[in-house]
Amino acid sequence: MSGIRHRLTPRTLRGRLALVALTTAALLMLVLTVAFNAVARHHLQQQADDELRTRAAAVATTVDTGGATVRVLETPHDDDVLDTNVWIYADRHLLEKPPAAGRLTHIADALADRGGRRCVTTEFHGPLRLCSQPVPTSTSMPTSMSMSMSMSKDSSRATVVTALSLAPYRSSADTLLLGSLALDAVMLVCTYALTRLAVGRALRPVRTMTDQATQWSAVASEERFGSRHHPAELTALGTSLDAMLDRIRTLLRHERRLTGELSHELRTPLSRIIAELDWWHTRPRTADQTRTTHRIIADAADSMRAICDTLLDDARGGTLTAPGTAEVVPTLKRLTEGLAAPPHLTVTADGPPLMAGVPAALLERIVSPLLTNACRYAKSQVEVRAHRTADGIRVQVTDDGPGVPPLFAGRLFEPGRRADPADGHDGAGLGLALARRLARSAGGDVTHDPGHITGARFGISLPPG
Repeated sequence: MSGIRHRLTPRTLRGRLALVALTTAALLMLVLTVAFNAVARHHLQQQADDELRTRAAAVATTVDTGGATVRVLETPHDDDVLDTNVWIYADRHLLEKPPAAGRLTHIADALADRGGRRCVTTEFHGPLRLCSQPVPTSTSMPTSMSMSMSMSKDSSRATVVTALSLAPYRSSADTLLLGSLALDAVMLVCTYALTRLAVGRALRPVRTMTDQATQWSAVASEERFGSRHHPAELTALGTSLDAMLDRIRTLLRHERRLTGELSHELRTPLSRIIAELDWWHTRPRTADQTRTTHRIIADAADSMRAICDTLLDDARGGTLTAPGTAEVVPTLKRLTEGLAAPPHLTVTADGPPLMAGVPAALLERIVSPLLTNACRYAKSQVEVRAHRTADGIRVQVTDDGPGVPPLFAGRLFEPGRRADPADGHDGAGLGLALARRLARSAGGDVTHDPGHITGARFGISLPPG
């Protein structure tokens, strides 16, 4: 049963609202139609009763009750007054009756016996209405057929019973019923059509907003619904959709950034693994060489795992919740191993052992892009220097390469930006942006020193451990 109801229920909001309006209108019209036809039938029956009483009053003018006996007077219009549907009784004795009355006379007798003004409906070749009318007693009966009628039951000696066919009245009632049903059908059709039209026009902005949302999500448009004029309800909906589009855009941007950063950071250890495997396959190796290759591959795999853990923790916001500490100099020296470094790469530190308030894996991820860029562009020398400052630890990475073009300095830390993409070096322009983002997430920062003339100098500030 529920399956049938589900199939019959319209799938669109416009269809459902139109169906609700149609059902409501049908129930209302049903009640109004029943009430209207009940009132109409009662009114038509009342008209029939009034007609019968009028006829009875006319017949009563021909009845003389002033003498010792009740007499029916002859009048010039007897055929009009005493028609085939009139019974006259004197002291419940039948004086006049229509010819071929049949069983109607028994009904008229019963009405006369009960006395008073009464009416009854019966079936005799169609619906028939009979009403009894007492004739008041009078002292004299004028020949002019005018009489003063009193309706006192106690003074009545004669009773007039009249009958009238209800077929015309029933026909009028049936015609009214058919007319009202036809009008109801027309009204229901108009209600359904107008409701669908009105709801369709009301929902047209919603369809437009749906198409716009689909188009904007496909082309990454900056347009929003809040800048357009809509009714109050659709304005609230548009505001919610704008917030949803902004969240989706932010999530997509973070996803693209995380994907790019993982690809950028994993490229170096993966290249070490591939290089060691290629070197190992070129010719047979001794057991010591094989163990060395295995150790290098294991170290690269551990580095890849650390990279993934660090970036994923940062993406989940876990970096700040578990900062940790790391020895700066050993971490920097371990990071320089395996790099394609220039002839002179030095790591120095001022003062006692330096402790940074970040995990070692995070420190590697912050310093690695700067150190990789320095080794990539340096001519002969790269210097890494760490020292203590008033508010924490500072690490400087300096090279003697071509440096950063002044016009590009303002966009240096934007993701995907490179000063010269055709300089012959690999890179996606993500390393510096990643280093700054990770450093800031740990309470530090990465900056470029524009005052350094020969080559480039970058500074990393970190909280103390």
